[in-house]
Amino acid sequence: MQAGLPARVLISMATYNEAGNVRELIARIHEQVPYADILVVDDNSPDGTGKIVDELSEADPRVRCLHRSGKLGLGTAIIVAMKQAIAQNYDMMVNIDADFSHPPRYLPAMLEGMSRKDIMIGSRYIRGGGSENWPLSRQCMSLGVNLLVRSLFRLGIRDASGGYRCYRVSKLRRVNFARMISSGYSFQQEMLYRCKLAGATIGETPILFENRKHGTSKVNVGESVRSLSTIVYLGIRAMLGIERKIARRDQAALAASDCKGKG
Repeated sequence: MQAGLPARVLISMATYNEAGNVRELIARIHEQVPYADILVVDDNSPDGTGKIVDELSEADPRVRCLHRSGKLGLGTAIIVAMKQAIAQNYDMMVNIDADFSHPPRYLPAMLEGMSRKDIMIGSRYIRGGGSENWPLSRQCMSLGVNLLVRSLFRLGIRDASGGYRCYRVSKLRRVNFARMISSGYSFQQEMLYRCKLAGATIGETPILFENRKHGTSKVNVGESVRSLSTIVYLGIRAMLGIERKIARRDQAALAASDCKGKG
């Protein structure tokens, strides 16, 4: 980022059947951060979400859609966006849900927080944060997962499961995506842990999480069980120091590669 110029920001969202939300959401994002580019990673939505984004991109070069062949998982969609941010030399990459549960009005505060941290989380569980119109079962599940993550990973944050986040792209460059084993809901916790192992500092800013405006939730019991199992597996490896040792080797290999590149 050049002195005196705003950061280059990529805001990404993964979509599947979000035709009722995506047009208005993109407009709301640009009201808050007009200089941001928006990348929609669409998993071949049968309701025409991708087509709507294509139409928007024809009129606005800040918007583009990456079409995938089918439902390939939230985690893989976010990694695609992260790799795009790295390849295109963005400074910051924001992930936001496409259902309005992550209100765009919090984007300025998240970006401002990046002056102090490498990752900013839109947090429901710090002072000033909360949730609205969220089923009690979902709230209990979320609180339970976060308690488990705090016990296993020691990340020093309250909301490790929320997907509303801003990442410093230079830190994402240091994450070995090949180590990721999550593709579903546990992706959010694992990514934070991988980033911390790569040296990222993590902060939180309060948000009010709002239940989706249109469409239906993608949460299902089977994926929830798989994700919980993944969190426990990774947490045990973290407590035993296994992942930290692997991360040190990865960082050493990356440093050696950087030296060769400069030489």
